[in-house]
Amino acid sequence: MKAFYEQNIHQTKQELVVLEKSINKNSLMRLALILIGAIALFQIFQMNNIWILLIAVFAIVLGFAYLVLRQSKLEKLRDEKQAFLRVNENELHIEKHSENIYSNGLEYDEPRHAYTSDLDIFGEKSLFSFINRAATKDGASLLASWFLSAGSKQTILERQHASAELASKREWTQLLQTKLLFNLGQKVNIKTFLTRYMEDGSLNFGSSFMRLYVKMAPFLFVIGVIISLFLTPVWNYMLLLAIVHLIWSMALSVKVSYFSSKIDKIGVTLIAYADAVKMVEEEQFSSVLNQMLQAELKTDKQEQLSSAFKHLGSLVDKLDARNNILIGSILNMLLLWDFKQVLAIVDWKKNYEVNVLRAFDIIAEFEALVSLATLKSNQPNWVTPDILNSTQQDRILAVDINHPLINKSSAVANNYDAADHQLALITGSNMAGKSTFLRTIGINAVLAYAGAVTCASKFELPIYNLVSYMRIKDSLNESTSTFKAELDRMKFILDKLATDPDTFVLIDEMLRGTNSVDKYLGSKAIIRKILGINGKGMLATHDLQLANLEVEYPGRLQNFHFDIQVKDGEMLFDYKLKNGKCTIFNASLLLKGIGVDVQNV
Repeated sequence: MKAFYEQNIHQTKQELVVLEKSINKNSLMRLALILIGAIALFQIFQMNNIWILLIAVFAIVLGFAYLVLRQSKLEKLRDEKQAFLRVNENELHIEKHSENIYSNGLEYDEPRHAYTSDLDIFGEKSLFSFINRAATKDGASLLASWFLSAGSKQTILERQHASAELASKREWTQLLQTKLLFNLGQKVNIKTFLTRYMEDGSLNFGSSFMRLYVKMAPFLFVIGVIISLFLTPVWNYMLLLAIVHLIWSMALSVKVSYFSSKIDKIGVTLIAYADAVKMVEEEQFSSVLNQMLQAELKTDKQEQLSSAFKHLGSLVDKLDARNNILIGSILNMLLLWDFKQVLAIVDWKKNYEVNVLRAFDIIAEFEALVSLATLKSNQPNWVTPDILNSTQQDRILAVDINHPLINKSSAVANNYDAADHQLALITGSNMAGKSTFLRTIGINAVLAYAGAVTCASKFELPIYNLVSYMRIKDSLNESTSTFKAELDRMKFILDKLATDPDTFVLIDEMLRGTNSVDKYLGSKAIIRKILGINGKGMLATHDLQLANLEVEYPGRLQNFHFDIQVKDGEMLFDYKLKNGKCTIFNASLLLKGIGVDVQNV
């Protein structure tokens, strides 16, 4: 995909150069039209021909309006191209393990969660930071929820199929990202804002009389003009009526301002959302989930929701005309403009509120699916995992599995088959790869349960409830020592295993906060407790004596290890998982490397 992104970047930069030239040229044409038009009008004025003067004024105004509209379209196209460029450059930055412009999900991290902190799910250099392509807060929150807990098998399969289909529509998904990129850095959640607006019972406006009169007002002036031109002048009455309209508008201006303050400045945002909604409405999908989401982008009258978005955006923009005192006064005098727009917004709210709010959820889900689709596109060698049916009968099988956040050039793939045991006991020397392997299994399981591809050539697993015990820390705020924190975590794990047979534990070196004797005896008792309640999982340890439990629990506990090779006094790590217990440890060699010789103690 690197070539794909580089080509997009190169082409878009060229297009931006052309666009900038067109924008500058258009600006000069507007200036030239003003100058030439002023000179022309001066010359025509001296001719004393009113018709030629009117035609000239009309032509200049029309030409200027055309250039303004063209300028707006060119600038919108430029902004879209810049967003598209940013989307593609971001992909290359992520590939180089640089920052992602999208949220890293730190706000979703919960230290007490069953596994997120231990498995680097959220935060800097996290799984979420690596995968997230959701610009909206709702999209990011939805994707985060997929990483926080596993979906059902049917849900996972639907996400797999939907994201695979979107991965084949790479140009379309990038354009959808482009349309939604404006949400980055938004302080206001548009859906939350609209929800509050829709639920605000005080936003009622107008009586039956007002509704009827507002529709009649323009026709009264048209009739007045016709009567004045062809029958008898009634200009004074029309002026009086206009003043009455203005006073009426001013009397209710506080309530109108309340409406305006509630929805002001989001018209452009809604129109921008309308473009994204329209993309989803018009695309052809074959997967069940994508089709289902697309079908929900309809009103109760089977109208397209993108039209409803644009309609509200247009109403809000029209209401903003009141901010210009001169224009707003004229519009209110002739058309009762403020009343007309507010009543139209009230009607829109009544007709579309439920469907429009649902549209934000649908766009959020497409953003989350696009995130999974982008991962699949960027990692063509990763595999779609097979989700097995039974946590009691089925076991994990991983072939060439790697940690997704480790650079490809330094990553070492491993195989693991849990077919003949419940608990894997992994021994090994320091820095040999035990902890990384536990995290590799855990983080790939999180990917699998979210519906994403996994960093392996084959990965099969049932839907476990993951629980980890790795980075246990003390807490000054809670006056908790490391050992107390370990005991609390272990109690949580044992309770979880006892009450939930679907639990799968990942434990890295338990009871580190106590002496070696208690550590060994305590760890041994905990392993027996886990096996006694039919627990499943992986446990990494430096305590080689614990490997003797394999004899005590044949067919239920199996030893694996990571070792080192010492050549010419140097330690060589191959980071390969091997059967059996470890026999080579490296603490003395590591201490010797910093000037501490344990042989002479």
